[in-house]
Amino acid sequence: MAVINLRQEQILNELNLKGYVNVVELCETHKVSSVTIRKDLNLLEHMKLLHRTHGGASKQPIYAFERNITDKEVLQVEQKQLIAIAALEYINNNDYIIMGSGTTIHHLSKIMDGFKKLTVLTPSLKVSLELCQHAEIDTIQLGGDIRKSATSVVGAIAEGILSQFSCNKLFLGTDGLHLDFGLSTSNAMEAHLNQAMIDVAEKVIVLADSTKMNVRGFGKICNLDKIDVLITDSGIDIETKTKLEELGVQVVVV
Repeated sequence: MAVINLRQEQILNELNLKGYVNVVELCETHKVSSVTIRKDLNLLEHMKLLHRTHGGASKQPIYAFERNITDKEVLQVEQKQLIAIAALEYINNNDYIIMGSGTTIHHLSKIMDGFKKLTVLTPSLKVSLELCQHAEIDTIQLGGDIRKSATSVVGAIAEGILSQFSCNKLFLGTDGLHLDFGLSTSNAMEAHLNQAMIDVAEKVIVLADSTKMNVRGFGKICNLDKIDVLITDSGIDIETKTKLEELGVQVVVV
């Protein structure tokens, strides 16, 4: 197994700090050529210490792949719970809200008691089952084709039902938030439904733990300037947070 040198160790330290590194910036920092830096990154990738991307490298794979919801439920549980608690502050009595699918949204649905009156639209079967325990929450389950891996509905039927409503808030999960590509998910039909949700909501609140940062899913949902609030954990890198705030996004870190 190859042994890393001091420069490569420093690259890894920066990667752990920021979540990604850029070839041009590394050349300037270490006063070496881009050929040298690319060789460093290729070696470190071969050692499975990073993932190469266009123009740099990432701490985690840049592309999100579709996972079964039962697999996702055991990932970043503490972060998702804290994000859900923070999201609760954005829900008020008499709100008309849309709740998307995903494990972080499901965590939110588990703690939505104590409201006097709420109306919720959702494609998520798990969210509906959770909310129907509360008499004060009127729940509208969107119909459509069921994605068994996500226990949620997608497709034209769901989008048609959604188009008949107007809501003041949307709580949306995501598989990826990338500075260039925007908000995305691993399933194209889900991405299309999420676009329709954004179209009928006044305020878009994204719940995403930091492992979703600088990641692309197959289906693009929207550009980052469509987001009003992002609630995430302390693992978010500084550049992503700064860029979002420059776009007018309120970034809440738990």
